[in-house]
Amino acid sequence: MIGRLNHVALAVPDLAAATALYRNTLGAKVSEPQALPEHGVTVVFVDVDNTKIELLEPLGETSTIRAFIEKNPSGGMHHVCYEVEDIIAARDRLKSEGARILGDGEPKIGAHGKPVLFLHPKDFMGTLIELEQV
Repeated sequence: MIGRLNHVALAVPDLAAATALYRNTLGAKVSEPQALPEHGVTVVFVDVDNTKIELLEPLGETSTIRAFIEKNPSGGMHHVCYEVEDIIAARDRLKSEGARILGDGEPKIGAHGKPVLFLHPKDFMGTLIELEQV
């Protein structure tokens, strides 16, 4: 059902500093910041040839990652994103297997302009999983 790894997301307290670290210190190609108010984050993507690293910064007081940053002030790994061909079929199969879909269970449009869903980390060994339709 899952396809390739699309990205690994790191929550960061300071997106500008994290971007500079990847661009200047590690020599990576980094995208421009993109605000996603519907997800409560501002993101940049770091191209590492075989996949991407997504750097996430809270956007707004109700950001879903604000509590994560409060618990992890230096930041840390937030989620992994896998590609799926049909997000509705994947959702329905996962639900039938007992997996919990976060939010209202309906896909939202993610940073790449494609439908995404998140799976409860307690169902996947403590790891928050994002599925993105490709």
